[in-house]
Amino acid sequence: MPMSNIDELKNTGLKATLPRLKILEIFQGGKQRHMTAEDVFRVLLEERSDIGLATVYRVLMQFEQAGLLNRSNFESGKAVYEINEGQHHDHLVCLDCGKVEEFYDAEIERRQNAVAELKGFAIADHSLSIYAHCTKTDCPNRLAAPGRHHPA
Repeated sequence: MPMSNIDELKNTGLKATLPRLKILEIFQGGKQRHMTAEDVFRVLLEERSDIGLATVYRVLMQFEQAGLLNRSNFESGKAVYEINEGQHHDHLVCLDCGKVEEFYDAEIERRQNAVAELKGFAIADHSLSIYAHCTKTDCPNRLAAPGRHHPA
């Protein structure tokens, strides 16, 4: 039987307050996997919630510390959060629209470990973000990105 959000919060030692439950629900809703604090706040505003931006930042920090969310810092410099599902993956970040795609490649993982070992290290944790330009001619994200123009 799946855990309720209240149980999930209690297991981390956090009280099940309305802001925490609401923010956890937004991440589990799956509309957008990688979200900034501003993205979460925008969803809350759309839902006519009175949860402030400062509370969003505080809850995201608590969720990260509790292991519910993972934080990444992509080239924008803004922290981006995603649900911690316990499975490692790396990221491809589009420089044209900002879309983030996850991937896992066993060969990349093997090579990173081999390089670390060769240099006298044992990897404890790592994060790989590849920044690239989209080459898809029919990319809907590039066309929809504000301030971006489709290449001629």
